[in-house]
Amino acid sequence: MAVSFHIRSNSFPSRLHPQAAHVDEQLARLRSCEEASTSSSSSICQRLDNLQELHESLDKLIRLPVTQQALAQEQNKKSVEKLLDGSLRILDLCNISKDALSQMKECLMEIQSILRRKRGDLSGEVKKYLASRRSLKKSFQKVLKSLKVKQEQECNDESLAVFGEAQTITMALLDSLFSFMSGSKTCGKWSLVSKLMNPKKVSCEAGENEFTRVDSEFQTDNTLKIEDVQILESCIQDLEDGLESLSKSLIKYRVSILNILGH
Repeated sequence: MAVSFHIRSNSFPSRLHPQAAHVDEQLARLRSCEEASTSSSSSICQRLDNLQELHESLDKLIRLPVTQQALAQEQNKKSVEKLLDGSLRILDLCNISKDALSQMKECLMEIQSILRRKRGDLSGEVKKYLASRRSLKKSFQKVLKSLKVKQEQECNDESLAVFGEAQTITMALLDSLFSFMSGSKTCGKWSLVSKLMNPKKVSCEAGENEFTRVDSEFQTDNTLKIEDVQILESCIQDLEDGLESLSKSLIKYRVSILNILGH
């Protein structure tokens, strides 16, 4: 169901603004992409790009006078605060993911060097790499759990619905990213959104990807292929770039809301 941004007041009759219609189209595309795609590095990177574009559009929507009026209304204060809190926690997830990916990439570069030179502490670097994965899992799940609680308490104010859905879609993508990086079981069809809307546990088979392939090879050093390590490093770089772009758009989006509240 498409989300519309309607403002109902004496000064601003209920209507759909062209910019809001554009955001609706982007949300519909993201929903369709999430439902149709499997979790692969290319699909996740594409969705990160789409989310970055979505938040740029949301920032333009926020700059409209009718939107600013809705966000500044006293009855919407708590809802806006929850949106700001949620966006901050999503930024935390982005930063956790970026830091973990950076650590993994450094380890992979050292592993490649050891494989080329055929000397060095390969097992030590592998342990450091796996430790960064465990650290990611612990940190990510802690913030995600807190964010899900906040999301469940979200106000369903009609005028802010579009922002709430954008936040839910962003959470779903980051959940898919985390599952992809950690090798956890995941679904291509709204794994996190399904969990939020349905208390029953959602589970799917985990497929092999760049991360799990190298993990499998780490189990026996003699099967470790430098080509697979290089492919994983390239995958990590793409994910880092996507998260960095999304983070910048999220920050700009948050600043626009804070500026409205500060006036």
